[in-house]
Amino acid sequence: MPPPWILTENLQDILETETHKDFEETFSPPASMPSLRQTDYGGKPFYASAPFVESCTVNANPTTLPYHWFELSEILLEAASDDIPEPDKVRQLLRDIREVRLAKMRKRVEHLSGNGEGTRLDGIGAMELSESRGFITGVVDGLRKIDASREQERREREEEEREDRRYNDEDDEDDEMT
Repeated sequence: MPPPWILTENLQDILETETHKDFEETFSPPASMPSLRQTDYGGKPFYASAPFVESCTVNANPTTLPYHWFELSEILLEAASDDIPEPDKVRQLLRDIREVRLAKMRKRVEHLSGNGEGTRLDGIGAMELSESRGFITGVVDGLRKIDASREQERREREEEEREDRRYNDEDDEDDEMT
């Protein structure tokens, strides 16, 4: 039985959420994270990770995407597409969701100006982050260069002001001697 988020009607809801005007600047809410440390039936502690967290199982919230949603959907559609109703429609909806989310991420990162502000990427998936890593690091490097040139301009301006003050102080001393 596939996780509920990969069913057509739930993917349509997720796509509507992603394209809704209230979520133009943010991503749809992520799946809740389990507590870091859990205990098995024997009382031994363990740390759950995908695909064993609830967001990757049948018990998942049907309208939230798990962190590895893209990878899981690829695996499920490759290995068990006959268990998923309307697999072609699911593939199309997943592509649409991916495109919308990547466009949002590019838009959020492009608005950085280098004034020390950041951007939140809550709800972003592992593959989306990996795919955008090159773009994000390029933007950050560009901002560093801009900031470095601003810092250099500020230093040059301060140096000129010091020289002007020194020159003005020397002129004042000359005026006092006459």
